[in-house]
Amino acid sequence: QVQLVESGGGLVQAGGSLRLSCAASGRAFSTYTMGWFRQAPGKEREFVARISWTLGTYYAESVKGRFSVSRDNAKNTVYLQMNSLKLEDTAVYYCAATYSGRNEYVYWGQGTQVTVSS
Repeated sequence: QVQLVESGGGLVQAGGSLRLSCAASGRAFSTYTMGWFRQAPGKEREFVARISWTLGTYYAESVKGRFSVSRDNAKNTVYLQMNSLKLEDTAVYYCAATYSGRNEYVYWGQGTQVTVSS
């Protein structure tokens, strides 16, 4: 069982930056693919970014060039650096984990709110 706890959300003006963190429990963190998702009010949850155990990364087109995902296996933590934030980035952001080679994410955090204001 893996527990994920997100932090770092908040209120930021458009054009600003935030860094989200996701701390994971368990000893197998370095073997997991870690993903970030978000859900805006009235919308379905959508994929944002992921980083594999080999440090390969992949981004949604809507955030490519603005967001960066990274991980620190020594700290069991994955990060999402968000720059040039836009109003449409407002959402609850979730961290998730899955096993290498598995598409469906198995473990989810409780989410952290990101609000971008004009």
